[in-house]
Amino acid sequence: MQHWLHLWTWLAKSNPAPAFRSFSHRVPHGTRFFDQDITVLDTNLKTQLKAYLEKLTKPVELIATLDEGAKSTEIRELLVDIAGLSDKVSFREENDRQVCKPSFLITNPGSNSCPRFACSPLGDEFTSLVLALLQTGGHPSKEAQSLLDQVAALDGDFHFETYYSLSCHNCPDVVQALNLMAVLNPRISHTAIDGGLFQNEIQERNVMGVPAVYLNGKEFWSGPHEPGRNLQQSGHQRRQTRR
Repeated sequence: MQHWLHLWTWLAKSNPAPAFRSFSHRVPHGTRFFDQDITVLDTNLKTQLKAYLEKLTKPVELIATLDEGAKSTEIRELLVDIAGLSDKVSFREENDRQVCKPSFLITNPGSNSCPRFACSPLGDEFTSLVLALLQTGGHPSKEAQSLLDQVAALDGDFHFETYYSLSCHNCPDVVQALNLMAVLNPRISHTAIDGGLFQNEIQERNVMGVPAVYLNGKEFWSGPHEPGRNLQQSGHQRRQTRR
């Protein structure tokens, strides 16, 4: 993740897009807490997650913006389960927010910053969720303090959006780095968006590869590793699964 933090910090100031493409092949696979692919929080996983949440030093709020769809139900059940594992984690819904729906914010009481997930972050992205919970809850990052200080000192308002697919193994690195930036700097926000769930946005923005990062509504960088058709396939597979 350190490589991505260096890169995002530098590019937030200058945005030389070609640098992303030359750098991406050197990025290691993202931090991973769990060996298996996460599709549901079973008893064993809840026990592991409960142990991680004991590291929280300040309260965390999970604020969901949901609709009547099946994915919203899945997200609600996941967040209720997580909140039940620690007295430092609370959950509530604010369904009139003008944000991606379904989605949820991981934040601290009295704050509206920090990471947002427009998805049900299972699979590889479950680790991104756990890291966001820990970092928002005050557990320190292992990145160099000098780099964290650079992120915290960035001057400007930066809203990042990252589109990812479930088959993209490079996406968690990007999501985790931008989530951490949103935790460190209240003027930075980040939304991780499952492209398979938000097919209309994929088509409107003509996203051709993932991870695809937008900054303040404009294309910032698109990864060369995963073709856009994977997003469409992911959306098709989700629809087949729900039938």
